[in-house]
Amino acid sequence: MGDEWWPPWWRRRFRPFELIDEMMREFERWFEEEFRRFERELPRDLVREIRTPTGVRREIGPIVYGYSITIGPDGRPVIREFGNVRPGRRGEPPMLTVEREPLVDVLEEEDRIRVIAEVPGVQKEDIQLDLQENRLIIKVDTPQRKYYKEVDLPGEVDAENSKANYNNGVLEVILPKRGGKKPAKRIKVE
Repeated sequence: MGDEWWPPWWRRRFRPFELIDEMMREFERWFEEEFRRFERELPRDLVREIRTPTGVRREIGPIVYGYSITIGPDGRPVIREFGNVRPGRRGEPPMLTVEREPLVDVLEEEDRIRVIAEVPGVQKEDIQLDLQENRLIIKVDTPQRKYYKEVDLPGEVDAENSKANYNNGVLEVILPKRGGKKPAKRIKVE
């Protein structure tokens, strides 16, 4: 749409469509610069080139970000983030990692602590669980999926009697409560 329908005195003083066009061009330049920066900073393990009969196709990902909100025992909301994107501080770009952080729930019961983690798309043999004092480390490192999470436990646990089950993408680790420090131990997933 041109400026013809505006009165001549208005066209000389104020050109709203030119201002809007300039703002849109500025936005497009900024968006292109940010996308190029994002591609430069993207971890190389998240970029794959696949040869197809029609040529080479680039795939980026998986890029996962999510959060869970629950009500804690004190009645206040508890917000937990998961995925492989970490929001940056004010003015900083988000951080992207190859390893995804699974969504994890820690349930403290009378005589045990249950840790439930969502780690879909892997075999139970691929899951590595390490227990170090009051910290559980969940790690999966396969060509298709990578997960990593350090879970602080609310108390000391008995590493010798700990068990883990994996079914339909959900990992459940049962850790009996116990006092005193114990050496690090690997837990077998059943």
